[in-house]
Parts: sequence; structure tokens; C-alpha cells
Amino acid sequence: MEFDKTDRQLLKLLQSDNKQTTKKLAYQLNLSVTAVYERIKKLENNGVINKYVALLDRKKVNKDFVAFCHIKLVQHTKEYVVKFEREVTQLNEVLECYHISGDYDYLLKVVVGDMEAFRDFMVKKLTTINHIGSTHSMFMINEVKHTTAIEV
Repeated sequence: MEFDKTDRQLLKLLQSDNKQTTKKLAYQLNLSVTAVYERIKKLENNGVINKYVALLDRKKVNKDFVAFCHIKLVQHTKEYVVKFEREVTQLNEVLECYHISGDYDYLLKVVVGDMEAFRDFMVKKLTTINHIGSTHSMFMINEVKHTTAIEV
């Protein structure tokens, strides 16, 4: 889909705060409320905007321990990959899972309350998934940048 300058600006505004009223967006974009509404609907219908969510403050919900886990499977058969991916998506502590190239097969972003909760997650949940050959975990010291906005 092609984006004009107004689409780009609209997407930037929505990504910074999607609770802005159409009237407020129209004022910022120098468009009519109807024009903004139609642009948003077009972006939604084309799948550019695929959902609206609330972003929580991890500290305020006591989930401030972030770990990144590298996972290596014992084999790379389709069966093992499909089974691992199906099971890891069921783990609520895993916010993100990427199939990656390199020395490991997957990279997970895990968010829990503290080190004890992370150990519990590893022992009782993650490592019970069959076909995991090894794991390597790193813990966040400080979050330098975190954004959900994609520049268009």
C-alpha cells in the first residue's frame, strides 16, 4: 500500500496515542473529521492497522523482570519446529518469540515478577517443552529504548 505524507503523519499520531479523538487528529492534520475517519478505516481495512491495545507499565503490574532466552532445538525437523512454536505461544510469560538464524533457533522475550518467578518459569514451563536441546538466558539491566512505533 502506498502512503502519502498525511497517511504517514496520521499513523505517527495514532502510534503515539490512539485514544485521540478524530476531531483532534483532524485539527492536527488540517483535514475534516470525515476525511480522517475515512483514512483510518482505509488503513484498518487494508490491515495496516490490525489492532488497538493498551500498553501497561511493567513496574505497576509487578512484571519488571525481563529476560531474553535463546533456545536451541535438538533437531530442526518440521515436527519439532511446529510443536515448539505451538507450545511456546501458550506461555503467558513469553511476550515475543522469534525464529532466528545463527547459533540458536529461537529468541524469547520473557517478562515475570522477579528472579524466583523466572526460575519457576524455566523449570516448570519452558524446559518441559520437548525437543529443547539447550537454553541461554540474559537479563535486562536497564531499558534504554522501548517503542512500539514503526516509522512509515
